[in-house]
Amino acid sequence: MKTQKTTEDYLEAMLMMYEEHGYIRSIDVAARLGVTKPSVTYTTKRLRESGYITMNKDGLITLTPSGLEIASRIYERHKLLAQFLIHLGVDEQTAYHDACLMEHDMTEQTFDAICRHAKVTRDKH
Repeated sequence: MKTQKTTEDYLEAMLMMYEEHGYIRSIDVAARLGVTKPSVTYTTKRLRESGYITMNKDGLITLTPSGLEIASRIYERHKLLAQFLIHLGVDEQTAYHDACLMEHDMTEQTFDAICRHAKVTRDKH
């Protein structure tokens, strides 16, 4: 399934927030991604229309199974790539930043090769 970088960034951030706090709010998404509230409103509307999230009457966001699948795949890539870069000697802050840049555009073949090289077992989504 091919998705846009923005979609992946939002879904990944939502998953991370849910894991950290147990809930997802638009205002927190804006803060985490460094975007405006109107940008979040626009993007969450698109994510709802695409079936990736739902929102309750209080504005709390829930990832749907398809949204969770995308978020989990991207978040897994992010963590594994960051750990690989740290193992290579990159400082942690830079590794996590660079992993975020790499996670979206890397093919499955290249990601699998990095995992094999790093001897990392990954979940297949």
